[in-house]
Amino acid sequence: MTQTDLKTAAFESERPRLLRLAYRMLGSLSEAEDVVQDGWLRWAAVSLSVDTPPAYLTRIVTRLCLDRLKSARARRETYVGPWLPDPLVESVDPVETIADDVTVTLMLAMERLSPLERAAFLLHDIFEVPLKDVALTLDRDPTAVRQLASRARRNVKSERTRYALDAAEADRIARAFFEAAHGGDTTTLAGLLAQDVEIHADGGGKVSAFRNIVRGIENALRLFARVSGKDEHRPILVRTAIIDGLPGYISYNPDGRLQTTALDVERGRIRAIYIVRNPDKLTHISAG
Repeated sequence: MTQTDLKTAAFESERPRLLRLAYRMLGSLSEAEDVVQDGWLRWAAVSLSVDTPPAYLTRIVTRLCLDRLKSARARRETYVGPWLPDPLVESVDPVETIADDVTVTLMLAMERLSPLERAAFLLHDIFEVPLKDVALTLDRDPTAVRQLASRARRNVKSERTRYALDAAEADRIARAFFEAAHGGDTTTLAGLLAQDVEIHADGGGKVSAFRNIVRGIENALRLFARVSGKDEHRPILVRTAIIDGLPGYISYNPDGRLQTTALDVERGRIRAIYIVRNPDKLTHISAG
């Protein structure tokens, strides 16, 4: 193989992990793909010999993400309604699911972190990058990086995955919620929802969605009763899925638009519902 072939093979073997890292940093699949492509261009231009391509590529992609986070955060300040990360949809089959212990809930919690805290936490705690390599990536002293990761860990501790569901249970809860929510069955819904349930709906100002986070079971029940009463035609369930580590489903609304719904379940009750309707965030979703 030529030197170019070797470099290409090294990059392609790392591409899925780099894409995952960039997505977790940015919350946008399209931006993550752009960052990874920029990373490839920089990698292709490197003339020196690299002993550990995975570590080198991780540094490139992380630094590109840190640059983009500044503008991303500015855009979110003017975002219409609740912001949610692009839904990363995976199979309900655990054999096909790539687990990294990051859910929608945790990604929203990471929004509270500074860019450096987010990078330190993801690299060290999620992607298991050695501390000395994280320090090199962030151009910080290892002691400072340890403090960054520790501070981040404390801030998001309550949102780490604690109650993993098996595939069958995830499918059952998703189907039960879909039927109850869109059938106006408030009795069943009351048995599914936690008292402090929250509903986050991301329409991005492009399609109709709740402009504010709905909090509390009574408000949630009234909302679902009102919405189901207005629907002349019920949404169509396309399939259940794992969405950023949470059980959920893909559906077609009566207006023909695609939607993803993820459910954060704790002790058998749904404590948060994450609905993405913004069409810009669903272009990668297959309805099949």
